[in-house]
Amino acid sequence: MHLPLTLLNNMGGLPGLELQAVMSLLAQFFLATLRIGAFIVAVPVFGAANVPLQIRIILSALLGVVIMGYVDVPTVDSYSELQVLGVVITELVVGLSAGLIITIAFSAAVLAGEKIATSAGLGFAAQIDPSTGASTPVVSKMFSLFLVVLFLGMNGHLVVIRIMLESYSYLPIGQMPAFGVLINGGISAAGSMFLAATIIMMPIAITMLLINLAIGVITRSAPQLNLFSFGFPISMLAVFVVLYMSIGTISLALKDLVQSTIDNFHFVMGAVTYG
Repeated sequence: MHLPLTLLNNMGGLPGLELQAVMSLLAQFFLATLRIGAFIVAVPVFGAANVPLQIRIILSALLGVVIMGYVDVPTVDSYSELQVLGVVITELVVGLSAGLIITIAFSAAVLAGEKIATSAGLGFAAQIDPSTGASTPVVSKMFSLFLVVLFLGMNGHLVVIRIMLESYSYLPIGQMPAFGVLINGGISAAGSMFLAATIIMMPIAITMLLINLAIGVITRSAPQLNLFSFGFPISMLAVFVVLYMSIGTISLALKDLVQSTIDNFHFVMGAVTYG
């Protein structure tokens, strides 16, 4: 039995039209979460392997809802199939590049810890880092945790998320960014990484070099002393004493690293607009 035409008109059309609107809204939500989702995956703290995947998905979805609330997200119907693919790839590249810029800079703590552990003979004291899955010296893990605590204590995680949310106003979805700025930002982050690692490890490495030189002179003048039974314990005790005495300087260096990383990240996300 067929429904009268008037009854169909009173129903406001076919139900499939409402489903099409829902699918269009979901497509907009998908575009809104690509950049911030890729950033959450790549950035330290949030992108660590010990953070459950469900937490990152929920956080990306919540931020995507916030983005749709104050930014005009284009509809998928306004693009062709190839254009949609290009927009998806562009958003993923921007988000991943932004997260990698911070990750590269934060690798200074791991690099400094590895050099200190190598010079002090603590390279064998390594464990599996749950955040990366690689074997990392204990000194590097201590520095990395120290850096994360400073980053969270300075509300750096909130600052970088806000910068990413503001990037949707500077660089709307679908606009081509300046990829050269992202590359230069990564190179600048690598420079900050090596500089910060050098500042952290250089005093301790020089102190350990002098201690090893003194141990070498002593063992040369007294050959009956065993180098491993005499020099190795002294090197281990000395590095712990030097680390304890240098904790204030190390904290200042890591604090400056966090601040310079945030400043560089803010500059890159502001300059990437002019693509």
